This record gives sequence, C-alpha cells and structure tokens, in this order.
Amino acid sequence: MPVFARKTKVTTGASVPVLISLAAIAVFLIVGSLASDIFAQQTVAGLSQGAIFASLALALVLIYRATEVINFAQGEMAMATTYIAYQLTLWHVTYWLTFFLTLVIAFVFGAVVYGVLIRPVQHRSVVALVIITVGLFILIDGLVTWKWGADLKFMQAPFGNQVYHAGGVAFSRQDIGVLLVSILSVLLLWVLFQFTKLGLAMRAAALRPAAAALVGVRVDWMLAIGWGLAAVLGAVAGLMTEPSQFLQPTMMQAILLYSFAAAVLGGLESPAGAVVGGLLLGVFLNLIGQYVGFATSELRLPIAFAVLLIVLLLKPNGLFGRKQVRRV
Repeated sequence: MPVFARKTKVTTGASVPVLISLAAIAVFLIVGSLASDIFAQQTVAGLSQGAIFASLALALVLIYRATEVINFAQGEMAMATTYIAYQLTLWHVTYWLTFFLTLVIAFVFGAVVYGVLIRPVQHRSVVALVIITVGLFILIDGLVTWKWGADLKFMQAPFGNQVYHAGGVAFSRQDIGVLLVSILSVLLLWVLFQFTKLGLAMRAAALRPAAAALVGVRVDWMLAIGWGLAAVLGAVAGLMTEPSQFLQPTMMQAILLYSFAAAVLGGLESPAGAVVGGLLLGVFLNLIGQYVGFATSELRLPIAFAVLLIVLLLKPNGLFGRKQVRRV
C-alpha cells in the first residue's frame, strides 16, 4: 500500500488580509501627505531610501532562491563596485558613463564569484556556502581598504542638489532621482524574468534545477547570470546610496542589514515581497524618525528589527510568503 506523507512547502503570494493591509497603508500615506507638507516630504524621502533597500533586498532574494543561502557579502560587493565607479570618475569618465560601465563590471564580478567560489561548494552544505560568503565579505573589505584607504571619499552628485516645490512641499531632486533609478532597475529585472525566455530559464534553474536540466537548461550558466544580476542590483544600491553618505568601506553594512530586514519582512522567496518590504521599511523609518522623539538615527536599526520580529511573530513566512500543503 502506498504511503502518503504531507510535505509543507513555502510558496510566495500575498494573502487577502495582507493586500487589504497594504491598501490601507497606501491610503494612510496619501491622506497624510495631503494633510501635512512635512509628512509628504518624509514620505517621498522614505520611498527614496526604501527603494535602495528594495534593490539590495531583491538581490538577496535572487541569491536565496538559487542557493537557499543569504549572501552576507552582498553589501560589500555593492560597496566594491561603488569604489570602482569612484576610480572611473578619477580617470575623468563622465558620471552616467561611469554608472553603466560599473553595472557591466558588477555583472561580470557577480558571475565570476559564482563560478569561482560558489559553484564548487553549492551542493555540499549550507554551512560551506555561508563560510564562503562571510569570507568574501572580509576579503572585499580588506582589499578595498588596502587599495583606496578607509578615509572618506566623495563622488559627483548625479542629480544635483536642486529642490522642487509643490505648494508648501519641498522635494529633493536627489530623492526623486534615486527613487526613479532604483525602481526602474527593479522593473527592468521584472520584465526580464516575466517576459523573456532567458528569464523563464533562470526561474526554472533557481526553483527546479534538476527538472530544468532535463529539458536542456544550462543550470550553472543561469545561476551565474542570476548572481551577476544580483551584483548589478547591488551596484545600483551602492551608487544611489553614496550621494547621501560619504564613500567609505563601511558604507553598505547598515544598508545590508536594513535590506535583509526588508527581504525577510516581504518573504525571503518573494521578489515582490522584497520590493514592498524595502519601500515600507524606508517610509516607516523616516516617519517614525520625524514624529517619535526618541527614535534617533542610532535607534533606526533596532527599531527596524523590532518591527520585523513583530511581523514575523504574526506571519512567520513574511508578508508575501504562505504555506502550501501537498500530498507526495
């Protein structure tokens, strides 16, 4: 007699209560922005910061879906590519040419990291992969400090410092530019995954590698491309972070933690959840910093993780994660 067992698999998709909650949050932000100029300014600034979190969170999700491991070096890879962009500007390359050259370099960097460091150990153990990513974190940090030093560096502001006024609301051109570039990057990646054969092959290689290989998909190549695209998203996050901070080796470490919180908040296997989680976290931190007196910059990270813990207690798989029970 065949034996049936229940296998629980986490899949992605927002439940109706989550969608209703997100709609309610959107209405709250719109009403608040219409009622208060300060609220509107903080919301836009929060969306700009959240878009950076979303870019890096999406990179973490891409890697997690492929290897089921968090890439602890994702932030340092982003920081390293930002330093490469800085070096290109020292050679008098224009900023936007530097931007696109850096994305190409980041893609190659991510693919090489997969081929040289990850592929040889990806089928051994999760611990081995974790050790590799932590070691890569330390290696990149050391090499960047050795090459460029730990002192603060400066790059050209890509969008300038102009401020736009709409009624009594002041919007920074920098915030708007960062938001548009980050969201455009995410949208382009979504189009790639949803509407191209390459995207379909990459999704198949990440989710069902054995079945994908049987139908002719070159799994290792697809995973290498996935790591390359994750590095590109990291580079976008680094380049968009630098104008609001000084360029230094520790620049992306806090951003990585916020992005990890955003990815877990949205659901570690959900690209859409990573984007929504990043935007929500960015807006929440900005608003709470404005309206809650004790929420200083030093407490932003603990507050973010406190909120994350509360959400996970209520919905352990994140906002866009849900359990599906199958008979096998």
